[in-house]
Amino acid sequence: MIGPDRSVDVIVIGGGPAGSTTAAFLAEAGFSVVVLEREKFPRYHIGESLIPGCLPVVRDLGLWDRLADSQPTKKYGATLLWGEEDSTWGFRFADGTAFEYSYQVRRADFDSLLMTRARELGAQVIEEAVVKRVEFDGERATGVSFTRKGNDEVERLHSAMVVDASGQGRIMSRQLDLVEWHEDLRNIAVWNYYQGCDLLEGDKAGDVLIEHRPEGWFWFIPLNDGTVSIGYVTSTKAMKESGRSPEELFESERRSSQEVLRLMTKAEPVGAFRTARDWSYTSRRFHGPGWVLVGDAGAFVDPLFSTGVTLAMRGARSCSKAVEVALRNPEAQAEVLDVYEARYREFLRAVLDFVRFFYKTDKTREDYWAEAQDIIDPDKVQAPHEDFSTLLSGLADLISADFSLDIKLEEALGS
Repeated sequence: MIGPDRSVDVIVIGGGPAGSTTAAFLAEAGFSVVVLEREKFPRYHIGESLIPGCLPVVRDLGLWDRLADSQPTKKYGATLLWGEEDSTWGFRFADGTAFEYSYQVRRADFDSLLMTRARELGAQVIEEAVVKRVEFDGERATGVSFTRKGNDEVERLHSAMVVDASGQGRIMSRQLDLVEWHEDLRNIAVWNYYQGCDLLEGDKAGDVLIEHRPEGWFWFIPLNDGTVSIGYVTSTKAMKESGRSPEELFESERRSSQEVLRLMTKAEPVGAFRTARDWSYTSRRFHGPGWVLVGDAGAFVDPLFSTGVTLAMRGARSCSKAVEVALRNPEAQAEVLDVYEARYREFLRAVLDFVRFFYKTDKTREDYWAEAQDIIDPDKVQAPHEDFSTLLSGLADLISADFSLDIKLEEALGS
């Protein structure tokens, strides 16, 4: 039990990819870190498709071999049935990055791997801890109050910095009313898991397949045990106007699909349907005195391009660096966190701009390639299809610059 006067350097709310990664790097840097996680790990989470953008962080955490040894499905790229094209098209990660492949993972296993690493590096992780609120002294966050599952006793923990990585729980954003919704991206997802699916051929067998429908789109994600995650995403408006339940709409759209239907000829469901609201949002502020947001606690981007884990982990890497500098030089806290927020927002803008363009399904593949080039490569250093691959891999020069903050932080400190 945490004593009433206990104080640590950093409290991290949430033990998902953003929280575990932030905690791991800060503990490795020598700070005392406590992670308060609401669930008991391993726990289920959607979002199995990883893009290469998170892999440099996996490597920096010392988890490269452990991840590979778990034998996840290798994902060499994506296959699309989208836009004005009559047949499938897509891209290979190797077209625009140094990574030949990424992975499809079970998030329960992947997230547990990250949390275990945070513990190994010295972070204390308290599971089944329900954060009640962030405590303030004036405008400065000074710690949190929380309870443990099965115990109503409120405990308090003090810290020099509170990192909110609570995901879509958005502890700080709810408490301070910071959320701004992206009204044009109010979607709902419904999904299930299937066995007996056919797969795409050759090195496309591990691809995420994305198939457009008139009012939404399907994902098809093969996992390493023979099951496939299959989901349908549509707007909340279209769902309401359909007059159907999410499960009924999934089945109706599946029967009218092309590639998804073909691959599901012999498929059988192995679980119950799940639903989630994929309402994109961004917080008005990402930090204040004594606190900072990272991952979905700060912003949630439409899941179309599987950017969630990459955003969480690369954001956590830069967040941990900014917090480290702020703790070692408290007078620079606002300045270094301003740098972190600015770079974070640049990445979000790039992804949101491209998601919104990609939802214009009256375009050709060349149109999508050209838009990707305009966003990340206006000088046309690469070919357009290479820029498309680089952007959707999460490893564009723009994105790398957004999340490699060492130089910018040194500039902020005047070093």
